[in-house]
Amino acid sequence: MPVPKKYDRRPPERDQTRINERIRVPEVRLIGDDGKQIGVVKTSEALSYAQERDLDLVEVAPEARPPVCRVLDYSKYKYEQAQKLKQARKHQQQITIREIKFRPKIAQNDYDTKKGHVARFLRNRDKVKITIMFRGREVTHPERGTALLERLAEELGDLAVIEQSPSQDGRNMTMMLAPSKTVLAGEKPESGAEDGDAPAAHGGREARQRHANSHGAENDAAPELVEEPSAASADAA
Repeated sequence: MPVPKKYDRRPPERDQTRINERIRVPEVRLIGDDGKQIGVVKTSEALSYAQERDLDLVEVAPEARPPVCRVLDYSKYKYEQAQKLKQARKHQQQITIREIKFRPKIAQNDYDTKKGHVARFLRNRDKVKITIMFRGREVTHPERGTALLERLAEELGDLAVIEQSPSQDGRNMTMMLAPSKTVLAGEKPESGAEDGDAPAAHGGREARQRHANSHGAENDAAPELVEEPSAASADAA
């Protein structure tokens, strides 16, 4: 058995525009159906003028003294106003703020993945709030968070502009990135922006393994990438 909807006690919205017999002031300033001012006339005369043309007498400026009324087809007028409002809403740009959290000791593969998410949000014209989370004694080294944020902003320079510079609040450091003019204009960013795409984690590891095998002992002396312990990666995720 379907659950009945909760009774809505709000009164239905009522059109507050006064038209025809609802206009009860003694006289009005009348505007004809051709848009020309006729002048101040008695309300009854204005109503007769509208009825003769099979139109409505609509109060368009109730705060005026006397109120201003216009002769027009009110149903058509309401439809046109609704269409204008619909078009205005369609052209309004809704701004969505996304948030991505990093750790100051984030591993490279996790960094690449999260950077890819940031790039994707920016291409969708969303703003992105980057948060660096410090834990324990990490908070005594805020320069690590600042360096990470500046690095991210530099690598995504074709997609993003810094709307809010890095600032620390307690154990969190935040920075706000907004889509660049190129993204907002719908143009394709430079090829460097594509670096923000997140590579597959296993693919990156395989590439690094092949690189290490090809260089042998030379790679032991100068490794290409130093990954954090698994605990740090789990915290970053």
